[in-house]
Amino acid sequence: MVGGNDQLDLARVVVLDLGRLAETGNAWEPFQLLDADGVLVEPVAVFFAGLQAEEKSVSTLRAYGNDLLLWWRWLAAVGVAWNHATTIEGRDFLRWMRIADKPTRVHWRYRDGASPPASDEKPGTVKRASAGANPVTGKAGPGLKYAPATRARAESTLRTFYDVHLETGQGPIINPFPLDRSRRAGRANAHHNPMDQFKRGRKGRYRPKVSKRIPKRIPDEQFNEIFAGLKYHRDRALLAFWVSTGARAEELLDSFQGDVYPGDQLISVTRKGSRDIQQIPVSPDAFVWLRLYQEEIWKRGAPRGRDQPLWFTLRRPFRPLTYAAARAMFQRANELLGSNWGIHDLRHTAAWRMAQDPEMSITDVQWILAHVSLETTQLYTAPDQHEVIVNTRAYHQRRASKPAQTPPPPAPGYNPESLRTLFGDPS
Repeated sequence: MVGGNDQLDLARVVVLDLGRLAETGNAWEPFQLLDADGVLVEPVAVFFAGLQAEEKSVSTLRAYGNDLLLWWRWLAAVGVAWNHATTIEGRDFLRWMRIADKPTRVHWRYRDGASPPASDEKPGTVKRASAGANPVTGKAGPGLKYAPATRARAESTLRTFYDVHLETGQGPIINPFPLDRSRRAGRANAHHNPMDQFKRGRKGRYRPKVSKRIPKRIPDEQFNEIFAGLKYHRDRALLAFWVSTGARAEELLDSFQGDVYPGDQLISVTRKGSRDIQQIPVSPDAFVWLRLYQEEIWKRGAPRGRDQPLWFTLRRPFRPLTYAAARAMFQRANELLGSNWGIHDLRHTAAWRMAQDPEMSITDVQWILAHVSLETTQLYTAPDQHEVIVNTRAYHQRRASKPAQTPPPPAPGYNPESLRTLFGDPS
């Protein structure tokens, strides 16, 4: 297939699991995008260097790298080079993400052509993607299609990627992911009336619409069940810190032993966006679980010192706990409850608990969560799904238990039969 072919049959495009995003462990180049032959993709390496110069976090590089990896695989499927892509390829790529199913991911053990063992082919071993809401949490699981938020992020990533290479002259002369036509004339809202509200217009021409979601918290009874199902003091300490501080997962995982101040009930974290170091309060019980975990792992020979990581793996050799390992731990705890809560829901839970306390100022909650806009923090003042469901069930119970009221008799002088004919039976 050639670039610029407007008659491409997207239904027949097969995107293979080629190439990979490799984590290097090198601070100067945390991630590398490798093609199907294991060769470094230079344009992406240049893009990552620019993101580092813009002080983007490592997690941002990982997210952008996954979007670029999917784009590279799709270009290989349609037979178009990255610097020969046109707006037609950009349009068809986002159409494909919207309509087609996600490509099947091959386990890393079998990427070299090896066949899976017979034990892996037993019925029931393949997990079906959840298309509906989880019965416990009410959250939709990862379905067969790409979510609108995933497609929107991919569009933003690729438009930024090609903008970078338009400046260097290495890419195509036209960005395959152009801006919306309403933004061609100049800056959006250039002549905005300060008395009117800003209109939320589309930025990218092919950017999907993403609805504004209300954050979901973990109900107290479900959180207690998940906490009771944990096996190790480290995991209990992690959950206690997450749900009491409202810190992001990686902000807490990047902490060192010297960042903890038990006497003041504080912990220092490096904020994701600003990279500022901020001390935030922690609940007393979280420090109890932390101390139990530290005493246990120090006796087993884990490194000890102010410059050592705060969270380690539980198996030798002791290594800093990564986000992927922490997420796997939380998923195992979810399986006991049959839920699909995520680690970031612990941050939502902490924020909701603080915002619902009448003696807690909303500006204090904003400072603890490190929100730039107070409007973001105010999302947690609205009732969440669990609270609305509980209140509505109580309403139905009150309606059902309410005794039937007999209508009062008509006033003297009125014939009941005539009133029934005119207005019907009041019962």
